[in-house]
Formats: sequence, C-alpha cells, structure tokens
Amino acid sequence: MSGPVLLPGDEGYDTECQIYNLNLSLEPALAVGAADAADVQAAISFAACQGRPVTVKTTGHQQVDPARGGVLISTRRMKGICVDADRRSARVEAGVIWQEVIDRAAAVGLAPVSGSAPLVGVAGYTLGGGLSPVFGRSLGYAADHVRSLEVVTADAELRHVTAESDPELWWALLGGKGNFGVVTALEFDLFPLTRFYGGGIYFPGEHLADVLHAWRSWQSDMPEEMSSSLAVQRLPPLPELPEPLRGAFVVHVRFAFLGPMAEGERLITPLRAAAPALVDAVGEMPYTAMGAIHMDPPAPMPYYDRTTMLRAFPAEAADKLIELLGPGSDSPLVSVEIRMLGGALDREPAVPNAVSSRGLPFVLFGFGVGSPEQAGFLGGALEEIMKAMEPWADGRRVVNFLSVEEATDPERLSQVYGAERYRRLTAAKKAYDPTNMFRVNHNIVPG
Repeated sequence: MSGPVLLPGDEGYDTECQIYNLNLSLEPALAVGAADAADVQAAISFAACQGRPVTVKTTGHQQVDPARGGVLISTRRMKGICVDADRRSARVEAGVIWQEVIDRAAAVGLAPVSGSAPLVGVAGYTLGGGLSPVFGRSLGYAADHVRSLEVVTADAELRHVTAESDPELWWALLGGKGNFGVVTALEFDLFPLTRFYGGGIYFPGEHLADVLHAWRSWQSDMPEEMSSSLAVQRLPPLPELPEPLRGAFVVHVRFAFLGPMAEGERLITPLRAAAPALVDAVGEMPYTAMGAIHMDPPAPMPYYDRTTMLRAFPAEAADKLIELLGPGSDSPLVSVEIRMLGGALDREPAVPNAVSSRGLPFVLFGFGVGSPEQAGFLGGALEEIMKAMEPWADGRRVVNFLSVEEATDPERLSQVYGAERYRRLTAAKKAYDPTNMFRVNHNIVPG
C-alpha cells in the first residue's frame, strides 16, 4: 500500500471516514486511503480473502450504511486530472471533485456536464447518472458522455472498460452506481462553454402560489437550452447569507440558458413579473461559478431527505405543495425543490446505459436539517410531501437522489430501475460481483 491503512482508534481513521450527512456514520473495520489503482486492488484482494464487503467514497454524499465489519476505500488522494483541449475531453482519477475539473477545463474554454454542487465527487455523480442544471436538457446525463472507465472489479482485476471492450459492464456501471467495482479513473467529454446566462431569483415566501403557478405554466414552453428549478426554502439564520435571505422564507427560482443573453432575459421576463423579488441574481456568469445557481450547502450537516419523480405537474399538484409548504403551513423542511427535466434527458444516448429516469419530466426532492432526535418529526414532514405527490409519481428515480430510507430491498430497487433494466443489472452483477462484495449501497443483488 502507498496510502494509509487505518483501524478504528488510529489517528486519521475518523477523518478518512467522514461523510456529508452528520446523522449517519461510517464505521468500517478497516479504512484504506488509496493513493492509486494498485492500492485499490490490494484493498479488494484483502477484503476478498477476509470475506468482507467493500464500500468506496470520495466526499461521502450518498452513504447509506455504516459498513461495520467492512473495508472502506477512500479515494480522496487520487487527484490526477488531464484535460485534452484538442480532443475536448478530460481524464480524472477517482478522488477529483467537480470544481477542480471545472477550473482546469475553463482555462482552455471548455466545461464538463457537472451537477448543482461542484464540491461533489466526479465518479459517484457520473455513475449515478449525473443531472446537470446547465447542460442537462440540451446534452443529457453526464453518464451519456463518458468515453472510458478504469475500474477494479471484485476479482481485484484493473480493467480499462469501454462500450466495445466490455459492453455489459459498461452499460451497468453507468447508472448502476457503485455496485460493480471501484472506478479509479474515467474519461469524458468536455464542451465549448465559458459563460452562460443564469442564476437565481429569490421571491418572498408569501408569494409562493403566484410564483409556483407561473413557473409551472412557463416551463412547459421552454426550449432545451433553458434549464430551471424551483425550491421552497426556509433558510437558516446564517451570517454568511445576505440580510434579505438570512432566516427568510423564500421561493428560489433557478435558471441556466445556453443561448444569447438577450434571449435569456426575454424568456424569463414572465417569471420576473410573477412577484416582487427579494434578490435577483440572474445575469451573464462564468461557468466556474455555476454552483451559485442552486447554492447547495458546501459543509457537512445533519439532515434527512426524500425524493420522487413526477409524470406530470398539473395545477392540482402545485396546489397541494402550496397547502403543505405555504405561508400558513409551518413546514419544518429547509428546502423542497422541483426540477424540470425533459429534452435530451429523455433521449437514449448513442451508446445506451443503465440510467433509469428518462421520459419523466420532473424530479422532486425534499430536505430537512436536524439531529437524530428530530428524525420522526422531519421524516413525517417529508413523508407527507411524498404521499401528497403519489397521484402524479412514478416508481423510477434519479439514482443519485436516493436517500438512506429509499430502495432498501430488491423489490423497491427494481421499481427504481424498472423491471427489465433491473433484471439486466442483476445479471451483470452475477457476472462481475457474484459474491456481492459491493453491497454497502443501494444494492443490486446478483441474479
């Protein structure tokens, strides 16, 4: 091993095991700080000999199990980045986060299909599909633009995987998250973009009904170059928030438009007129600042979350959200957001993959901040939202949005992927991980 190997109680063990959700813990029997692919191979060989499960993390944004008795492979030391301007591609190692790629690509006038939170790891985001608030509707999922993967499978073999070399493993990895091995590096497309028209408008929460209904009608006519989401937020009284937003109840409407700025301004004019704004931060912005669209919290925190996808978002669904989240509701949730999908997100890529959410026009995500003592209270509020949306909901999901409470058994995970896709995934699992070594996750069992 080049990197550290740590037991519980060793100096550095807790740091290696830190994850984003402070309500969850990661307590493996062994924490391996992998410095390169050979370290990953050594850790997997050891785990196989011991009969232990393996879990892998970069930032730990979607840890679903404490991994007690297992082996943790932490990839945060694997920071190699190579941007090829001529080929419009990047090759990154498993510990790289999106902001690092964004900054390197921007230096040559290019941009990746990164997500709303630029501090999230590239590998986990991409293997779960990868939903971009800027490029998604015009280019599809990040997984659709991968060129090759380097992955250590359960037999400790390092494979260079392409759609031609290992078609079933390729298909399963892109959408199957971490069920089939440890990705040590990936190569993907970059696109010519340095600036775009986007940002967010914060409206007072008492105007939720006007803004939500205006957004619901507006989004249906938007071109694929326009992406948007709306979040009902009860913001904490944090000093880093500007005074109009500190501790405020707001409706945050987010935009990204890839066409001319003048056209973007024209397109969002109806929403600017929906209600008086507290803050209007929409304008031309560099792609390096794309995280300012959603303003996702950067620091770890204790939270609970739930998600669903909607086949439609009619006026009746909007009214239900207004009832549960509006000024008179006293909702304890920090944020409930709905994102418009559609466009290229509905289309299969040139080389198909296991991403399961195509054809669904909306994803709805709820988020509550609180300690374990508030689990019942916040969980109840999230469940109320999910039940209210059931008339318009679909069983399939964006895999990266799954919470610890969701898809906890094969039947429910089959609904997430759809029965036919799930059967194909279980067959790939049987071929590449027959002992289910990679099971500390939303687990696809061997067929």
